Amino acid sequence: MHAYPLLIAAAAAATVAACTGPKVTEPVPAPAIAAAAPTTQAPTLSVPIEYFKLDNGLRVVLSSDHSVPLATVAVYYNIGFRIEPRDRTGFAHLFEHMMFQGSTNLGKMEFVKLIQNNGGVLNGSTRFDFTNYYEVVPANTLETMLWAEADRMGGLSITQANLDNQNGVVQNEVKVNVLNRPYGGFPWLDVPQYANRNWYNAHNFYGDLADLNAATLKDVLAFHETYYGPNNAALVVAGDFDPAQARAWIEKYFGGIKSRPLPAQPDVSEPAQTEERRASKVDALAPRPALAIAYHVPERWTPEWLAFGVIDQLLLQGEDSALTRKLVKERGYADSVTGGINLLGNMYNYKGPMLWTLGLVHDPDHSTDEILADLDATIRQIQDQPVSSADFERALTKMRSGFYNVIGSASRFGLVDLLASLALFDDDPARINRLDADFRSVTPELIQQTARKYLVPSNRTVLTIEPAKVSAAPGGGS
Repeated sequence: MHAYPLLIAAAAAATVAACTGPKVTEPVPAPAIAAAAPTTQAPTLSVPIEYFKLDNGLRVVLSSDHSVPLATVAVYYNIGFRIEPRDRTGFAHLFEHMMFQGSTNLGKMEFVKLIQNNGGVLNGSTRFDFTNYYEVVPANTLETMLWAEADRMGGLSITQANLDNQNGVVQNEVKVNVLNRPYGGFPWLDVPQYANRNWYNAHNFYGDLADLNAATLKDVLAFHETYYGPNNAALVVAGDFDPAQARAWIEKYFGGIKSRPLPAQPDVSEPAQTEERRASKVDALAPRPALAIAYHVPERWTPEWLAFGVIDQLLLQGEDSALTRKLVKERGYADSVTGGINLLGNMYNYKGPMLWTLGLVHDPDHSTDEILADLDATIRQIQDQPVSSADFERALTKMRSGFYNVIGSASRFGLVDLLASLALFDDDPARINRLDADFRSVTPELIQQTARKYLVPSNRTVLTIEPAKVSAAPGGGS
């Protein structure tokens, strides 16, 4: 029911871990590079937002827009990979599958059929800090979709047969998308395990097969009771609807679901890194070596974090980025270099510690140290002096263009994703209308200071993927 980005040079922006079942027909667009109006002349974004909370704690965001006769409904739960139970790696992902196995009034997979039979599409995914479920449907079916989402929030059908079935599906995903494919898990799954020290940030969140096999029905029931209450969720409705009517439906269908005691959140802070970390992993299926470099990024919403978003545009995003010019076009190490802040989403839709990661699959006659030397030389250009006005404006334009491209898609998924994240993590969905101004507050001097502080070897992890050596042919041939 979901897809994770596989950010490697040979397949930038491809997806892995697709579950059985329907797929979203319109994925979130990658950030665009097309030129836009100068940022100093940019109009102010004004997304219509009505934000309120039900008595049971459910956070609700309504954003009406009558330009396309569709409605997008999304429910985000404040539980992701990061805080799943110890010794139950992959459990948050496993439970995501359980949410499609039936509820009080809908039998197994009838939720899926309901959306599809009404001409809609749906999906769900598990990320670092949330698990989400959403539908894009004709606007006239909105009430039915709200009823269906409330039905599985308040009365999920959890049985041993469903658990056994979905556990098998998840384990098959792990085998197909990670264990039995070249560069499986590189770098999105591999890098956090080497770059982080806190277990919550460093474990195999896709799931160890032994841990998945150990999951019990009691575990699943407790997980739903603990994390899937209305007071641990955000509901977003965007599209062609009347806000007053939508609010009445939401209060009708979700208002009677009881809130639940929430456990204390674990400490997910990451200790400061003080020296470079290097690791190597053999991939028996990889035809060429690969390299990933990850840096810890500043805390969300700080001035340095905003500056790092612009740095990402300067160094990594687009054909005009400094690292693409140096590593791909000039040196020819690989056909692309990809990555960013938060490989399982974007720089807005996470909460805990995060990495800025870049990765490439490169020719075997180039060493890690050779590539790192060019990486460091490129970074020094923005450390030694402030970026030029032209480069600075181009980076801001790319960021703004990509931001509008995501939130402006016809499905409105990028919009609801951002609104839900801002509601769930910050209690402030209206922040979406201030993001433009936030990034325009960044200066070339702040970019230089941030690069000097964070883009240093002592703050990075270097992971190499080594192809398995080919055995010599009989008689000494190769």
